[in-house]
Amino acid sequence: MRQAAEDSRSPERRSLDEHIAAEPHRAPLDIPPGVQPEPVDAHLSRTARRPLAVAGVVENGLVRPLDATIKLPEHSRVIIVASEGG
Repeated sequence: MRQAAEDSRSPERRSLDEHIAAEPHRAPLDIPPGVQPEPVDAHLSRTARRPLAVAGVVENGLVRPLDATIKLPEHSRVIIVASEGG
């Protein structure tokens, strides 16, 4: 069993996280009857850009690629993959 890590968030960030968690849930989407769900791949294939997966870290809500030579266009779709541990 994993042990809980020490909470290293700033008081401002902790307050913001608690505020976000206390917000009411959004209402379910108003989907017309008879509409069949589709895979995410089908939805993403309709857009001009495809999502991009890069190795990186997330710091204070910002994604920073580990490879400094990678330049992401504005409004890029990025897949963030996190590993356990560390």
